[in-house]
Amino acid sequence: MNGRSVRCAIVQEDLERIVACSIPWERLFGKTVLVTGASGFLPAYMVETLLFLNETRGAGIRVIALVRNRDRAVRRFSAYGNRPDLAILVQNVCDAYAGDRPVDFVVHAASQASPKYYGLDPAGTFETNVFGTRRMLELARDAGCESFLFFSSGEVYGAMDERFIPIVENQYGYLDPMDVRSCYGEGKRAGETLCKCWYSQSGIPVKVVRPFHTYGPGMRLDDGRVFADFVADVVWRRPIVLKSDGSARRAFCYLADATAGFFVALLLGKNGEAYNVGSPQECSILELAETLCALFPERVPGIAREPRKADISYLQSPISRNCPDISKMRALGWEPWTTVRDGFFRTVQSYE
Repeated sequence: MNGRSVRCAIVQEDLERIVACSIPWERLFGKTVLVTGASGFLPAYMVETLLFLNETRGAGIRVIALVRNRDRAVRRFSAYGNRPDLAILVQNVCDAYAGDRPVDFVVHAASQASPKYYGLDPAGTFETNVFGTRRMLELARDAGCESFLFFSSGEVYGAMDERFIPIVENQYGYLDPMDVRSCYGEGKRAGETLCKCWYSQSGIPVKVVRPFHTYGPGMRLDDGRVFADFVADVVWRRPIVLKSDGSARRAFCYLADATAGFFVALLLGKNGEAYNVGSPQECSILELAETLCALFPERVPGIAREPRKADISYLQSPISRNCPDISKMRALGWEPWTTVRDGFFRTVQSYE
């Protein structure tokens, strides 16, 4: 990588807060950590956290960032220049691993997470979560890795009966395998099952995290999800566009909080277990829009209501409400600390 840019002040503060958490970071010192899908929104913050540990604690961690697109990865990690502790490996995660060994920890986060891809490339969305996961489990077995973290999703729960919300890790709702949109949820379910099988049969030390509606610095403003659309509206100083009645309820979790949770699961989670990582506090889509209007009155002219235009690539979720029960993560010592108001304020500021 050539050149170096200045790290955003918001990101700097986030990284300081993450590494201050009571997590056994020393387990990572001097080790090699492979992160697949490393330039993606969620795993990129894990990469930055590892590099920050090297900067501040002399951790001696080597990070291998497996990505599909080198240019995108170089842009995403431009603040880190030609650092020897970050190696970019360009390959399809569904192919046999072509990187250096040994690998001590595997964070498998490669996936097409935005709904705008579900209609464009449903086969690729599904296959990455199945065939790519198989490849990474093979690597973990051959390398004798210390811990393997699979990024699943809250979408594995499907449409839950209201009686079972907040959702605990062993309750599931309806997910139609013949609905193309299920390429993501069913792909994640299959990936989880593979992880459990390999744990049971080969002793791979797998842990599964199921993120819920995570937002923060670095998310793509053209992602297509409603919270990204709202932030884009604020950043570009235009009315917040509401394309529904706003009654759907979501539990939004700030990226720094979630990142700490991912490391807790990787280093303290029980092998063969799944963990919800998200906020237990819900708000409606309309409430989120109103919060952003109140936070940035000088930027946002108001809320505009506009019917969603037909888009065969963006497949909307039929789920009107979801919220995680995070008791299992609390038992490991983690819970989110950032309010929706503070988190979205920080997110908008990070684009300045």
